Amino acid sequence: MNFLAHLYLSGSDTEVQLGNFLAEGIRTKAYLDFPKGVQRGILLHREIDTFTDAHPVFRQSTKRLHGSYHHYAPVIVDLYYDHFLAKNWSVYSQKPLNEVVQNFYNLLNKNAELFTVKAKSIVPYMIKYNWLLSYESINGLSNIFRQMDARTKFLSGMSSATEELTADYFLFEEEFTKFFPEIQFFCEKKLNEL
Repeated sequence: MNFLAHLYLSGSDTEVQLGNFLAEGIRTKAYLDFPKGVQRGILLHREIDTFTDAHPVFRQSTKRLHGSYHHYAPVIVDLYYDHFLAKNWSVYSQKPLNEVVQNFYNLLNKNAELFTVKAKSIVPYMIKYNWLLSYESINGLSNIFRQMDARTKFLSGMSSATEELTADYFLFEEEFTKFFPEIQFFCEKKLNEL
């Protein structure tokens, strides 16, 4: 799952949302340096990643891409799944996507003092290019894949990742639709435990 799904799965607690976003740049026990709510978000992020990586439906999606993208396949599927979440947002949320995204950008701007080095390098681009809202269209997703490919010095080949998405669009969407309710249930339970 990528940024949008992590945000959605955090629920309405803004500290959990923030921690879930920051988690990528925080290793081992360094999460203990953050406020309790942010710690919950960091731990939730780790649980989401573990659940997702081991899930047979997610693995089925990544297997289809492995021959072309190797270890980048899970990253690509994360973005595919964020695309399907954005595209079908009204199925999963009563709040409009643009409102949720803008509230999250505001949250990030108000909490820059908590940013990791990684977050400091990502957030300005995320907001400037409106990544979370751009997941909704294949064209927007294509732009993000090109940016990511450039960051790998074009070794990942992700610039062409929307080709596989459009070729097997309904299959990937079907897999997302099977997977997402399961991770929603898992996260609701985990949030009560953390």
